[in-house]
Amino acid sequence: MKYIDEYRDGRLVKDIARQIAALADPARSYHFMEFCGGHTHAISRYGLEDLLPANVRMIHGPGCPVCVLPIGRIDAAIALAMRPEITLCTYGDLMRVPGPNGSSLLKAKAAGADIRMVYSTLDALRIAEAELEREVVFFAIGFETTTPPTALALKAAIAKGLGNFSIFCNHVLTPAAIQNILESPDVRKLGTIKIDGFVGPAHVSTVIGTEPYEFFAGEFQKPVVVAGFEPLDVIQAILMLVRQINDGRHEVENQYIRAVTALGNEKAQAEVANFFELRESFEWRGLGEVPYGALRLRPQYVAYDAEKRFSMVTPAAKDNPACECGAILRGVKRPADCKLFGTVCTPDTPMGSCMVSSEGACAAHWTYGRFREKARQVDVGRAVA
Repeated sequence: MKYIDEYRDGRLVKDIARQIAALADPARSYHFMEFCGGHTHAISRYGLEDLLPANVRMIHGPGCPVCVLPIGRIDAAIALAMRPEITLCTYGDLMRVPGPNGSSLLKAKAAGADIRMVYSTLDALRIAEAELEREVVFFAIGFETTTPPTALALKAAIAKGLGNFSIFCNHVLTPAAIQNILESPDVRKLGTIKIDGFVGPAHVSTVIGTEPYEFFAGEFQKPVVVAGFEPLDVIQAILMLVRQINDGRHEVENQYIRAVTALGNEKAQAEVANFFELRESFEWRGLGEVPYGALRLRPQYVAYDAEKRFSMVTPAAKDNPACECGAILRGVKRPADCKLFGTVCTPDTPMGSCMVSSEGACAAHWTYGRFREKARQVDVGRAVA
């Protein structure tokens, strides 16, 4: 295949869906978690769940870096940005994430804080170069995909001698979160979530490769299929998972061979290793404290570590108790299970990060309207009855 429309060929997608229906054992159920928010959006956008048999269910995972950021880190960033000497640079999604008591970075900006939306780490670096009198802090978030650009920004800042540039590091790690989910009471004790396998993340895997998933496949006996973002990618990955389950296999397979290798991008990994080390523990929204689930700057770069440089404190802040974002990120609930979804919580008035982020599960369900279509079908059925 050469062109993007070939990966969206409806005839091929339906043909694979028929193969899944033929292979799925009607005497059992299949539960697969798509970890990546990009996969969640592909599933909603192209209606892939509607093509699957009833006993093959997709579970949304915590694959949205904005969504999993705990509310206390937002509060800490707001407090930092309110300092008169600080210019806080961040991505657009983070601006509208609700903080404690209805606060947000966007509201802090309206109140006078110098908060600027950027499209890359290099944008923040340029601001630091142009305004040497300001302390420019980059609010760094993301999985393994966005960590190398942060490392390169630090490398450039050091090379340029920019003493007014620092990083508020919130980079988190995918394998640690997968392990946390598999070891959680929801999976092991309560049986709230049943997971038979994973659709492995795409962009993350281009950096770390497929080898880090071998542990989960072997230790927890859960197959992993790394998949691309197009509908044909995702539906083929589901077919590969069904085949593994039927065969009693638990292996790591790579559907996304056009972009992902076993070892990943070793040059990017080396750049990250130069500047970052593991945190012993880091809070994820919905998952709680995840051991070795995030990165921090190495001690030799303390001058560029905003948390140390400005003595930042992360307060113990609680989410809106009515918002089910945490449960949705764990796979315990779906967006439509939240009583706020589609009522007081919409993209215009988000109550939680899952509705704010472009990769959030709630945003996906709202944007592509799958829940509205099902609601209409129920209403029509009642009217006919």
